[in-house]
Amino acid sequence: MKKTILFIFCLVLAVNLQANNTGGNDPILVVKKKRILIFTKNGLSLKGKKGYVHKNIPNSIKALKEICKAEKIDTDTSEDASLFTKATLAKYDAIIFSNANNEVFDTEDQKVAFQNYIKGGGGFLAIHSSNAVERDWPWYWALVGGKFIRHAPHQEFDVVVIDKNHPSTDFLDKVWKVVDECYYSNNLNPDINILLAADLKTVEDKKKVEYPNNIFGNYFPLCWSHEFEGARQWYTALGHDAETYDDPTFRKHLRGGILWVLKIEE
Repeated sequence: MKKTILFIFCLVLAVNLQANNTGGNDPILVVKKKRILIFTKNGLSLKGKKGYVHKNIPNSIKALKEICKAEKIDTDTSEDASLFTKATLAKYDAIIFSNANNEVFDTEDQKVAFQNYIKGGGGFLAIHSSNAVERDWPWYWALVGGKFIRHAPHQEFDVVVIDKNHPSTDFLDKVWKVVDECYYSNNLNPDINILLAADLKTVEDKKKVEYPNNIFGNYFPLCWSHEFEGARQWYTALGHDAETYDDPTFRKHLRGGILWVLKIEE
């Protein structure tokens, strides 16, 4: 009983001291935790057919949740496009499209809510096939930075660091050897800041002469960031294999993108 009374006395004393230190009327500062929505919907293609669904999605979710937990960032995961309303999106500091694909929105209102969220400063990240989302919507191409065309066969190839002054690349050597799909995009937004590029000299691809040919010389952009209509955006084309999401280097790559979009200083 005496211990309980002593505890209550100490608690009251601490509260009074806090009130005196803040002038008695100033509110105690409470830091709100960041929150991210991980969205993984794979919709039908423009022709109404079921598209390719990556088997990596469960492991990508696991990796993203573990990265965010370590950074004290809350996460929600969904494939439900009905969440794209003004009220629901207001809960999130950023949205990650993790291996989403094809037509993911059900209504124009959902698209408008998403656009307004970005214009309001909400962050956006896209991973791998997520630049193949909404292939008939130019605004989305501009947001994500480009539109998927095709990829070279799955293989090992060299990725070159173009910009090392970014938290998603600053820990990498000049050349990062990966086993993945080399993605090619068109409708590239001229505002993107290219962070990583595939060294096409190391990519075996019989159709390479058709596209991208020499549009970027021996390189082709694979990862970039930019600010779009008031929001920060980050995209990486890497991440085809489920095992990739267990790789510490790739996780650091994702972590850097997340921290940059959320404007969290290391």
